[in-house]
Amino acid sequence: MIQFEKLGIFLSKPVAFLLVVIYLVQSMLLIYLVRDKFELEKQITYQQKINDELEEKLQIYNAIKDFQIGFNEQEVGTLANVIYEESDRYHYDPMFVLAIILTESSFKKGQKSHVGARGLMQVIPFVGKDLAERSGVEWTGSETLYDVEKNIKLGTLHLFEQILEFGDIKKALVSYNMGETRVRGMLRRNTELPDRYLNKVLENYKMLKENYSV
Repeated sequence: MIQFEKLGIFLSKPVAFLLVVIYLVQSMLLIYLVRDKFELEKQITYQQKINDELEEKLQIYNAIKDFQIGFNEQEVGTLANVIYEESDRYHYDPMFVLAIILTESSFKKGQKSHVGARGLMQVIPFVGKDLAERSGVEWTGSETLYDVEKNIKLGTLHLFEQILEFGDIKKALVSYNMGETRVRGMLRRNTELPDRYLNKVLENYKMLKENYSV
């Protein structure tokens, strides 16, 4: 009987060891599966983000291609990328930026207004120079504003600063078009701000959203 008990105790040690090994293997397998699932989900999320970015860039590209005047295919691609990147930087809807460009310059290459505003976003040279100096964009004179990448960077920054200044997107848009000094003067005199430009931007924005956004 004693020997049997001893034998039983002797046999229980390898069994216990085997159970511990099985438990450790199962635990490691579970950790691996959880980690593998996490990595897979992360990859899926990352891939979905890339797909969403490509889809949005394609929408921007198609809109530019349909409205641009004077740009080649490579320039359209550059425009699509910079509009996407600067919209992401300032949390704009890219279609909103496109609406401003369409309103300002009709997407015509080399556009210059009667007051000297230049490029797609129609930036005044002295405003562009100030923005460039503060943002690190290389400035080589007024012709800098015909560089589409620099024009978009400076124009979107200028609008962002107007939004911060007025705390109101509608006032910021009017200021972008008319100039901050004139708008502040009108506000001081309690003069109603003109809405023609604002309405045109909103009209273009609505059209672009309906035709180019999924």
